[in-house]
Amino acid sequence: MRRDEMSDLIAFLAVAEERSFTRAAARLGTSQSAVSAVVRRLEERMDVRLLTRTTRSVSPTEAGQRLVDTLRPAFDDIEAQLAAMDEMRSRPSGTIRLTASRHAARQIVMPVVNRIMAEHADIRVEIAIDSRFVDIAKEGFDAGIRLGESLDKDMIGVRISPDMEMVVAGSPEYFRDHPIPEAPHDLTTHNCINLRLPTLGGLYAWEFEKDGRPLNVRVDGQFTCGDPEVVLDAALAGRGLVCLPTDHLGPHVKTGRLVRVLADWCPLFAGYHLYYPSRRQITPAFRLLVDGLRWRN
Repeated sequence: MRRDEMSDLIAFLAVAEERSFTRAAARLGTSQSAVSAVVRRLEERMDVRLLTRTTRSVSPTEAGQRLVDTLRPAFDDIEAQLAAMDEMRSRPSGTIRLTASRHAARQIVMPVVNRIMAEHADIRVEIAIDSRFVDIAKEGFDAGIRLGESLDKDMIGVRISPDMEMVVAGSPEYFRDHPIPEAPHDLTTHNCINLRLPTLGGLYAWEFEKDGRPLNVRVDGQFTCGDPEVVLDAALAGRGLVCLPTDHLGPHVKTGRLVRVLADWCPLFAGYHLYYPSRRQITPAFRLLVDGLRWRN
């Protein structure tokens, strides 16, 4: 059936149900003359009169009523199927693939993901643990989590944590044998735990700032690792000073397991962001995730 034939049937059904060309035209959003021409064309094509017209009323003929009885259930079924399709499209479902560091996944992402999965059984989530900055489009991810707000121009960044600061700390046992550093340059005489960066493979240079003057210090020590959690474990064991973001060290400073130093040299920086391609189609499931993770002051 051609599209114009379907439109003709819809127009006829409107006239037959409204018993008026005027009301049918209003229902269809067109003119009375246009509806009249469509019905006349349909009758000519079918070679049968479908409507009885008088100056006061319009009613279906016997053939017209049979057509009405055929069309109404068929169109009702089509409308029901379209409504079901709309419901499926709007219902959160499908798989969301994320890449994040272990710490961000556990502390920030999982509390939200656990709630979403509990409330929406049709949503699946896969998280790849990776500390490097991943090309999410190339590697098939929907979004990634990273520190800072510096993103490629075709990416959208959504803040999912407050501002943070780097924390330099050591265990009480370590400071029993070593003096408290008063300035970043004092770190050259300390046993410092190095963090190897996953992206470039180099060692993280400890970053400081005071009175608007930035300062980077290359530290040295017995232990180096590319996993921040293992670096933290080494610091807790008294193996040296560590420099990690607030969310890693803050809880241990509060409990006294670590002692913070050089606090006045550590400026704030942008915290965790969710990033995804600007051209990405936002599905209901992904929108739930973004809204759930979005940081609200």
